[in-house]
Amino acid sequence: MVNNMKLNYKRTFIVGLAFLSICAFWQMYDNVIPLILTNTFHLNETYTGAIMAADNVLALILLPLFGSLSDKIDTRIGKRMPFILFGTGFAIVLMNILPILDNSYYTAGSITKIVFFVIILGLLLISMGTYRSPAVALMPDVTPKPLRSKANAIINLMGAVGGIIYLAIAAVLYPNSKTQGLAHINYQILFVAVSAIMLVSVGLLYLIIKEPKLVEENKELEQQHPEWNLAEDDGSGHEKLPKEVKRSLGFLLASIALWFIGYNAVTTWFTTYVSVVMGQGLGGASTCLLIATAGAIISYIPIGNLASKIGRKKTIMMGIILLATMFFAGFVLTSIFKEINVIMFISFALVGLAWAAINVNSLPMVVEMCKGSDIGKFTGYYYTASMAAQIVTPMFAGTLMRLISYKILFIYAAFFVLFSFVTMTQVKHGDQKAESKKGLEAFEDMPD
Repeated sequence: MVNNMKLNYKRTFIVGLAFLSICAFWQMYDNVIPLILTNTFHLNETYTGAIMAADNVLALILLPLFGSLSDKIDTRIGKRMPFILFGTGFAIVLMNILPILDNSYYTAGSITKIVFFVIILGLLLISMGTYRSPAVALMPDVTPKPLRSKANAIINLMGAVGGIIYLAIAAVLYPNSKTQGLAHINYQILFVAVSAIMLVSVGLLYLIIKEPKLVEENKELEQQHPEWNLAEDDGSGHEKLPKEVKRSLGFLLASIALWFIGYNAVTTWFTTYVSVVMGQGLGGASTCLLIATAGAIISYIPIGNLASKIGRKKTIMMGIILLATMFFAGFVLTSIFKEINVIMFISFALVGLAWAAINVNSLPMVVEMCKGSDIGKFTGYYYTASMAAQIVTPMFAGTLMRLISYKILFIYAAFFVLFSFVTMTQVKHGDQKAESKKGLEAFEDMPD
């Protein structure tokens, strides 16, 4: 174990700009694209849902593929930076075509414009998929293993900030007073604003973070601490996981899928759930989800610090127990009360805390099990597990709610989250903690 390590917060915040830009985009995509598909193109819920699920389906292929590709290339500007720059550039161009087609179809509709819109949308999803894994892999590339939970907390925080920036811009540009009663809304300025966020964020990342130099410095540090590395070299330049480490990785990926099955079911169906079960409108449900998000944001950095003291696995398992308990409490509270109240707000704040404890530490545990040359591939494994869960659970949970009862939602979520506790007990690798917060002079003095 290494003493006297200190995270370079400034550098980590800059690295997090890539994730900020990604999350700003996806927040807009999830909010605006369904409105365009239903209100302008008049597609029904089935077609709209299928199109909106396409990003998760593509992610299953693209994230591990481009994560692995970014491990293998070596350019003057680094392994990850080419994917981040070109992916962002193509995405900015393609996304700004969408509102043009939207406005054009409203003026004079045609099948050709719908087809063209879907094609551009597909190319946009591919562009975004090419650089998410490389962007996330950049953090462990430049961060020593014992500090990755803290660093990942900041990356998650930056992603949340990206979503909040988008929401604030949308609230200012499109208040109800301006949009209520309109037959069609022009979203062009919103797409331009998000493009600007992406351009500025990635531009600053490229100008400030000198990837090859920082990666080399981190590799030199890792060579001084062979106890950090769980992977072995098979003699051909490829890394081979020992059998026991591979077993831990399998159980960890299963755990990730299980808690995403539970959590994503609630985030997908909660608004509909409170409408049917409690007769509540969108406002109360949205407030609960917003409080959960705020609870997570507030918790990210403290949770990263906690994990550095007691370890990632213990922190995750505490989060699992709390999350499962709060989901069961959700079942009880929505059965007892007829209106959303302060007790439910407190419960959702604790949901956010629990989710932060799980989310901050899971990716670092995955990449802990490899050496530096495979970080992108292992990041892809993480997203494959989480995206697969998010494809399956909305349909599975929705079917159970329709066939049995809407009240099964929180029981369903609590069950799968609790099941992930069982699989986590079998994870024996990927846990690192720093014994002290003070000083690693070599890292404190590194230029930013």
